[in-house]
This record gives sequence, structure tokens and C-alpha cells, in this order.
Amino acid sequence: MKLVERELADLDLAEFIRAGDGLVWGQAAAEPSPLTEALVAQRHALGPIEAFIGATWSTIANPQYADTIRFRSYCATAGNRALAKARCLQLVREPYSRLGELFRTGELKADVLMLQATQDPDTGHLRPSLALDYLIPAMERARVCIVEVNDRAPVTYGAPVIPAELVGCVVRTSREPLGLRAAPASDAIRAVARQVASLIEDGCTLQFGIGSLPEAVLSELYDRRDLGIHSGAFVDEAARLSSAGVVTNARKTLDAGVSVVGVAMGSRQACEFIHDNRQIRFASTDYTHAADVLAQIDDFTAINAAIEVDLTGQVNAELAAGAVVGAVGGAPDFLAGAMRARGGRAIVALPSTAGEGEKRVSRIVASLNGPVSTTRESVGFVVTEHGVADLRGASQRERRDRLISVASPEFRESLRQAAEGDT
Repeated sequence: MKLVERELADLDLAEFIRAGDGLVWGQAAAEPSPLTEALVAQRHALGPIEAFIGATWSTIANPQYADTIRFRSYCATAGNRALAKARCLQLVREPYSRLGELFRTGELKADVLMLQATQDPDTGHLRPSLALDYLIPAMERARVCIVEVNDRAPVTYGAPVIPAELVGCVVRTSREPLGLRAAPASDAIRAVARQVASLIEDGCTLQFGIGSLPEAVLSELYDRRDLGIHSGAFVDEAARLSSAGVVTNARKTLDAGVSVVGVAMGSRQACEFIHDNRQIRFASTDYTHAADVLAQIDDFTAINAAIEVDLTGQVNAELAAGAVVGAVGGAPDFLAGAMRARGGRAIVALPSTAGEGEKRVSRIVASLNGPVSTTRESVGFVVTEHGVADLRGASQRERRDRLISVASPEFRESLRQAAEGDT
């Protein structure tokens, strides 16, 4: 089947997009940014449309585009914060593992899928690059795919062929994929990272989120041996650990020898490591976040950040100072999976305080100031720069005391007073 090709300058998205359609595209490094830029430039000619976006590193997440585009997302991170602040973002409060099913059932609309892809020079087959996550379930529902074939995008192992009958047109580009480096870690974050690293042994299989804290944890692991990766995201420090021979996946009880991930969320360094590398395999959320899959991985160690944790072990990862800045995300899936896995470790990590001076507040709190993103039974350890609170098998009183012990000393007494009467 011969593919229809268009020059970017001649691309008329009205050929493929109808008023009222729901659009989906790759997030972070996988965003087909020439296509999304064309979308916002032509949005008034397309009529009202809906767009499901992930963590956005481009300029697409701009409130001015909400005049005709209704933005939806699972998160308010990265560029999405501007949309959330302007109240132009509808947040889907679902665990990451549910997104695929929501696309399949049509509860999340996926009429048009826009993908960054590579093309096999021998077969001509197109395959998604840098993300599969919820894109594969969305592809099952899509009416048409608009594909950017980027000759500088990495060839990703595990990516399926995009069905030729779904491809409305191909636009060829040559550009470096979007990239983002984590912000430098503060002294407090580095101290938290050292405490988390004390829980990670040789042979553990790691899951980690994005940002300065997970990267700082990974940077503490260069003296470990035979670590594995099964994670939603793949970041720069994971590429460095893999290149250094620390990550070998040799001891994994599932997918031995292979790092399994859903989406690239790093810079050029991560992309270069991924390219045509059979030691890293991309998979959809049906596999990366599946409870039954995670339970089969011995020593599965889930490391997730939080905004605050209450004295029962409940986690808020979404709301800070009254503003939505995070997501439910994959933490509930991965932490619950780690609790089920033999030798698993479900770790929530955060600095003990936020703010400065008179605005300094404890992030270990008597009651959450936001929603419960992860329930208490899925949290095994809470880690701050002051130590590790092991909550496994603990009574409520023991949980309270152990969590207060890792709070900043200046807030411990007020936390004890607030918790009086707990049993």
C-alpha cells in the first residue's frame, strides 16, 4: 500500500481532522512537534477539537490555544502547568494503568493519532519512536494516523508496525527529538537520594519517575551490580547507569537482559542510548504498569516522589499550595506492584520541608492538603533526608511515630500534638 506524503508547508490537517474529533499524540520526547505546531496554526479552520496530551515539553500547552482546543491530560507537569494555572486543562484522575482501557472503550477520545516514527529502509514499515505507553491502545481506536517520519528519531526496539491502512499521510522531517534535562538536585534532594539508595541492593529491578529526585537516586547507584529496569519512563541517568554496566538486567525474573520502559523522558543522551538498542524494549501500559506483570518481578523496587505524606502513609502527589502541579500517574500501580512482588520495595521519597523562612512547611503532615493519590496500603517506605520510615506491618501508632521521626525536627512536636488520640 503506497503511503500518501505531504510536505509540511502543504499539510492541510482538515483533510484528516473533523470538528469534534479527539486527538492524541506522543508526550515528552515522542511529541511530533512539527505536526502539533501545524495543528495550533490551523486550529481555527478545524473547528472545536479535543486533545489528550501527556507531559509536554513543547510550546503546545499554551492557554491561548484553548479557544478551539479542549485540552485533557493525566498530569499537570512540565508545560501543562500553564494550562492548569489558566484553568484550561481537564485532568483525568485515573492511575496510568487505566489510560489504555479508557481509550479502548472510547471514554477518552482517540479519533486521530499523531505520531513521531521511524521507517524501516528495507520493508518501508513505520514504527512509533520514543513512546508506546498509551499510544498503542489509542491506535486501536483511531480512525486515522498522521505520521511524522523523523530521520533523526531513534529506532526503538519493541515498537509495533503502524498499520498502513490507518496512515492518512506521512510528513518527513529531520530534527533532533525534544529533550529535557532534570533540574540540578538541591542538597536536600541529594540527602534524600542517599537514604533511598541505602534500600537498593544488587540485582534489584528499578522503577522510577522523572525529575531531579529520581535522577539523584540513580546517581547514587554506581557501586551496585546487575540492576534491572522496568519503568514507565526512561531518563538520562538510567542511560548512564546502563552504559556504565551497572544496569545489566541479568537477575530479572521477567524479561532477563532487557530494560522495559514506556516512554523516553530524557535529553539527547537518553535518545542516543535507546537508538537501535535491543537491550531496551518499549512496551504499552498494558505491560509496563500491569499488576500481574509487576508481581512476577522479584526484588521490584518502585521509587516515587510525593508532595506530602500524612501520618497514616497516604500520599498526595497532585496538589501543592492549592495548585495542581502533579498527577496520580503510575505511582499507585508501581507501588502496589512492589508490595506484591517477592522482595519488593515500595518507596515514596520527598524532602521533609518545602518553602523558606516563615513560609517553610512540613511535607510530613497530620492531614493531607490535597487528594489521596496513593493509598496507605501501597506504601512500604517513606524516605526523607532524615531517614527511612518502614511502614510494613506497622500499626497506626507505629506508622505515626515512624513518620514523625523522618519529619524535619522543627515540626515533630506539632505533628505529635496533632496526632494525639491516634491508636
